Amino acid sequence: MPAEETNTRAWQIYGQRQLDRAYTPPIPDQLGWTPWAGIGPGAEVLGDVTGRRVLDIGSGAGHHAAHLAQAHGARVTGIELSPTQHERAVSTHANVDGAEFVQADVTEYLAVAEPFDAAYAIGTLAFIDPHRSLPALRDGLRPGAPVVLSLLHTDLNGRGPSTEVAPRAQMILLRDDPPLPTHMWVLAPQLWEDLLTEYGFRVEAIDLFPHPDESATVVQQLIRARRLPARPARVSSRPRSTRAPSAHAAVGVGAIVLSEQGILLGRHRLGTLELPGGTVEAGESFEETVVRELGEETGLIARPEDVKLLGTLVDHVEDILRVTVGALVHAWQGQSATQPDESVGDWAWYPLDHLPDGLFVCSAQILTAWCPDLPIDHPPAHFTAFAPATSPRTGPARRP
Repeated sequence: MPAEETNTRAWQIYGQRQLDRAYTPPIPDQLGWTPWAGIGPGAEVLGDVTGRRVLDIGSGAGHHAAHLAQAHGARVTGIELSPTQHERAVSTHANVDGAEFVQADVTEYLAVAEPFDAAYAIGTLAFIDPHRSLPALRDGLRPGAPVVLSLLHTDLNGRGPSTEVAPRAQMILLRDDPPLPTHMWVLAPQLWEDLLTEYGFRVEAIDLFPHPDESATVVQQLIRARRLPARPARVSSRPRSTRAPSAHAAVGVGAIVLSEQGILLGRHRLGTLELPGGTVEAGESFEETVVRELGEETGLIARPEDVKLLGTLVDHVEDILRVTVGALVHAWQGQSATQPDESVGDWAWYPLDHLPDGLFVCSAQILTAWCPDLPIDHPPAHFTAFAPATSPRTGPARRP
């Protein structure tokens, strides 16, 4: 039997058993993301949800949805595939103002529903194939909407997370009933982050919460992400000005500084956004120029051995032959800041999937030479690589 069919059957049986006992969990005083009281944050991780439409994925008995509606003024829709679980919620919380309960497959429901302002899933998204649930969730949320997912980091047998997107068999153990066979996607945090990024989310934090009993092996992970805003298919670039560069500035460098937040860009006084860099001075190596310009423009400190040269870009601006050497800085110290008397400032980190318009042409050329898939338009330049390109997923390293 396919994994999701097994899970559907299990939760229907579970819901029926709870209906037979007439058991419904009480509405909590605080939204709990782990099975253990007092461990982890509360509803504040969703932001201010007052008056906002919030989706509870796999709402079960409905007590979490009822809490958000009553205590935080949210307009919560609890979506539940299991008819018996849905019956539990409706029979107890149907009259809670601001809460509604829908029995449906979440992916089918989101395909026709009005986009939500926020979404969360407490232990439930692990029972759905992420290649099915995440694109549906992206399309069912407004741009910028938060999504918070509580998921197992270790499985119910204490095994660590998988590095492959595949379900594993799990037995849900119940105190007074036979165990229920299920299949769960118990994935490593980096794999969840890769999947969320692939399907249009930016992961903001991943926290791990071990069981309060140190002898227990179960660990819960809490993922906070945000639905990325819609972006144009292409990012524009433009010349810094209509004047040609001065002849002495014909050879220069541009440095990609990559952190978890993205790449570092500053705004030139003429309006373009650009990488740190500048003119090569007599007697300098390209690496030394990168280090000097980085310090002068941003205040960041690096060493020549922290710089990897990517190659040269050659183009023409009017009658000037312009040679730009691209580089990747993989370690540095300090915090970027506007420096006195520099023409570029207001330094900020930009995710690669959210680059701004108005990139300086040389910076745009360096970025596409480094990562050809970036959707940046710019005048052509001939690129000669010094070494194989480095993946944008290569993480940065900050020196202690």
